[in-house]
Formats: sequence, C-alpha cells, structure tokens
Amino acid sequence: MRSSTWKSSLAALAAVALIPASVTAHTVKGTHTGSVTALTNYSSGKFHGAVDIGTGGRCNYWGAETGVVGSLYWAVTIRTHGVVCYGSGSGNQNEARHVWKSGWTFRQWHFIKTADSRNRTCDRCQVGNIGGTGNSTGPHAHLQQDKLGTKDTSWYKGYVKVGSAVTRAKTIGKLD
Repeated sequence: MRSSTWKSSLAALAAVALIPASVTAHTVKGTHTGSVTALTNYSSGKFHGAVDIGTGGRCNYWGAETGVVGSLYWAVTIRTHGVVCYGSGSGNQNEARHVWKSGWTFRQWHFIKTADSRNRTCDRCQVGNIGGTGNSTGPHAHLQQDKLGTKDTSWYKGYVKVGSAVTRAKTIGKLD
C-alpha cells in the first residue's frame, strides 16, 4: 500500500471513530420560561451541583418538560401527590430520570404529578407541572447529572449563570 493511500485510509478511520462522540452528545434546553436561581453553589455558598430554574413564584405552572433534546427513556417516580409548591420534605421530590449506558443519570426534580407523569420514551416531553415537591423553598425545576453520588457540573459551565433568563428554546448545557 502506498504511503498516501495508507494515510488516507487512516484519516477515514479516524473520522469514523469520532462519530460516536457526536452521536452521544445531547443539548439541554430550558424546561420552562423562568430564570436560573442556583447553579454549582447556593447563594449561601453550600454546594448544589445542579441548575435550578425558577418560575417567579408561579406554582402548578403548565409544562415541566424534560430538558434533554433527543428521544430518550424517562423513568418517572412520584413520591408526592397533590399540588405542592413549597416543599414536602427531603427525599419526597417527584423525579424524571434518564440513565445513560455510562452509568451517569440525568434527573429533573420537584414537578407536580399530572396525567403526563409516567414512564416513556420521548423527546422533551411534559412530565408534570412546575412545583416544589421534596426539599424545596419554592416552585422550580432542578436539573442534575450524577453518578455514584458524584454530581457533574461541567455540562452547564459557560452556558448559563445565576439570573440568566431561560426559555424552552435556550440552551442551558451540553451532555457528552
């Protein structure tokens, strides 16, 4: 095999090797109209490790929508029934989660149960209404990626900051 043909073949193989990385990357968009109220740390300085999107106080607001773009399986766990806007106790948050093959889990918490709160494969589907179930001081969406107790904060770095306005169309992060 000639050197130039061999180099072309290697370049083609290298390009193919990069395809899985781009296929597995997912964009995260806003779950509803609001603003970012917390990121890596709470205003108190305590570690948080997630993106919180507030509603300006609106509770039971239509459309707690999964933020990850792409057709994914979402497992929904309901721990609190009824309209809860300001906390139902630690560990009682309603949750939609997707577990990646790598073992990382993307979670969305605090929504109010509706008829849409069910397990299914979908692309940015509604899983409930914006609420404050669990350990919450008000209605908001909490978006978090974790694995074995370790929270990943890199997915939203450089995309949003506390106070950023958010819409369903705004990119708030990328998952690789």
